[in-house]
Amino acid sequence: MTATDGKPSRLFYHGTRADLKPGDLLSAGFRSNYRDGPPLSWIYFSGTLDAAIWGAELARGDGRERIYVVEPTGDYVDDPNLTDKKFPGNPTLSYRSQDPLRIVGEVEQWEGHPPEQIRDMKQGIARLMAQGAEIID
Repeated sequence: MTATDGKPSRLFYHGTRADLKPGDLLSAGFRSNYRDGPPLSWIYFSGTLDAAIWGAELARGDGRERIYVVEPTGDYVDDPNLTDKKFPGNPTLSYRSQDPLRIVGEVEQWEGHPPEQIRDMKQGIARLMAQGAEIID
């Protein structure tokens, strides 16, 4: 899913706590930011800043929350964890790829969600995991 010239037709974002710089690659094969388990075979990203903000806010770790502007280096598809299960039609513009994402910049200023909304989201994820739900394919 790329524009005809081989470059993405929009900006894409990835939220994390990792400290990266332009030119670095984000790739599949690492653990999820949200749950324990085996390494993921996909790298996730979004066409909306809000979805990336959630990614940064929910990411585990001690680093600063960061939003990177990313460029897919290969093919990507709609993220079925959201588009098939939660938001038909992909309004969150959520995607995944088995090819790396190249960091092209960082969003330096962004406004996060209210603390109570983050708490509620984390509690919801913990509840799903306690029930044995697979929230990430």
